[in-house]
Amino acid sequence: MLAQIEQQLASLSEAERKVAQLALAQPNDIVKSSVGEVARLAQVSQPTVIRFCRSMGCGGWPDFKIRLAASLMVGVPYVHSSVRAEDPTSMLAAKVFDNAVSALLRARNEINTDSVDAAITLLLAARRIEFYGLGNSGIVAADAQHKFFRYDVATVAYADTHTQLMAASLLGPSDVLVAISHSGRTKELLEAVRLARKNGCPVIAITASHSPLSELASVLLRADTLEDTEVYSPMISRLVHLTLVDLLALGLALRRGTDISLLLEKTKESLRSRRRV
Repeated sequence: MLAQIEQQLASLSEAERKVAQLALAQPNDIVKSSVGEVARLAQVSQPTVIRFCRSMGCGGWPDFKIRLAASLMVGVPYVHSSVRAEDPTSMLAAKVFDNAVSALLRARNEINTDSVDAAITLLLAARRIEFYGLGNSGIVAADAQHKFFRYDVATVAYADTHTQLMAASLLGPSDVLVAISHSGRTKELLEAVRLARKNGCPVIAITASHSPLSELASVLLRADTLEDTEVYSPMISRLVHLTLVDLLALGLALRRGTDISLLLEKTKESLRSRRRV
């Protein structure tokens, strides 16, 4: 429920958004409160609280409280949102793989191919491509750099906030910054992106819709996953981000044509002597 509220936040009315923000900030208190208490805390009317519940697909306040309470009790805190401590290994394997497959299918169904084409066009013309991410997103950025440098493109990945700021100050209109973030709300990353945009550098964002990072992007590649990374380790979102990076890398390779095959052959040849027969 919390992930659903966050996802629909931007589409709510101003009054309903106050209720949503209260629920996100104090979910444990909300499940113990009456509709009147919530209306008072959110500084809205009781009918507004009911409208918010219906916007979330609930029949009313009692139904919303039940669903919110259930979502707070699901999973093992800081481990995974779907698994339970008593799950056998067979159930654990099924849940982990099913969640991953479902997230990737949802991302595939929601992909905006015009945005993908626009991103590939920017990357194709770039003098230099920089990948920024923090934490788990920093790992995705490093993976992206590992894929793109083999195309004989000047690429680098930065996961340090100070380095990102310094590097962003040197970017210009002929470069491309790819910013990766599940939440799209990390202050330090947003600061680096703003600096790059101020210098005229186009920004491709791999992040959630309606996030601050998505608003700054020249091209947005939506990565909306129902995963609360405020509590649980990012798993599903990381897989979606990695897949979107693969999509960009393959799209660029196809646009470049036969010369890419020759470049990749060289890199493979350089490693052959390192493998045992």
